[in-house]
Amino acid sequence: VQLVESGGGLVQPGGSLRLACAASGFTFSSYAMSWFRQAPGKERELVASISSAGGRTNYADSVKDRFTISRDNAKNTVYLQINSLKPEDTAVYYCNAKFIGLGYEHDYWGQGTQVTVSS
Repeated sequence: VQLVESGGGLVQPGGSLRLACAASGFTFSSYAMSWFRQAPGKERELVASISSAGGRTNYADSVKDRFTISRDNAKNTVYLQINSLKPEDTAVYYCNAKFIGLGYEHDYWGQGTQVTVSS
């Protein structure tokens, strides 16, 4: 199983980034996908999630109207479009895949991609 994030970097306040997470080794279309982030000295927090078929999305209040999560099940990839970036968005962004079955759960993480918002 692999989740490989990409697209992070240094961006000025107000800028945009598109993060991608390429998945392999499991049935991507059966898993709910999420993006989490962890800033220095803070706990990891859920940013956005999307259902397995892509019909339902959820966002943290702090990123609503600025972040958009999407997925392409044909490409086994989930995306996070980040607009109007703020310095407080600086964090390592992690991709997560989760499947909840009857009495069991699969939970996978990527290695993270750094997003730094600074002028």
